[in-house]
Amino acid sequence: MAAVSVDGEMVGQIGPGLCVFVGITHDDDDSEMQRMAEKLVKLRIFSDSEDKMNLSVTDVGGDILLVSQFTLYGDSSKGNRPSFVRAARPEQALPLFRTFMERVVSSGLTVATGRFGADMKVMIANDGPVTLILET
Repeated sequence: MAAVSVDGEMVGQIGPGLCVFVGITHDDDDSEMQRMAEKLVKLRIFSDSEDKMNLSVTDVGGDILLVSQFTLYGDSSKGNRPSFVRAARPEQALPLFRTFMERVVSSGLTVATGRFGADMKVMIANDGPVTLILET
């Protein structure tokens, strides 16, 4: 279960499923969003009856919360203040985030989102925990 709020207002909430922080870099394009959406809905990370990670969010009928997060591309290799030059600018990232969201929605799953560019509060009940970085 996960939820995201902005200024005290709940803007996205899901039951069991995936909370996905989405980072978009300046090299990403529509085809990358398609590949990532397909990977996300088919990724076998939920346990089957033998407690083996063998089921996808689609298989278990889970929900997905998508949260745009440019800080995933923060680089702190030089100095103590992260640089975000690898993150796509908002005018490029927003249309790509919308494309990604639309592709995930087209899978038939329940999808909620945060609010792009807002100062969001994200609450997550992490079962496992299983945390992965996915790149295609």
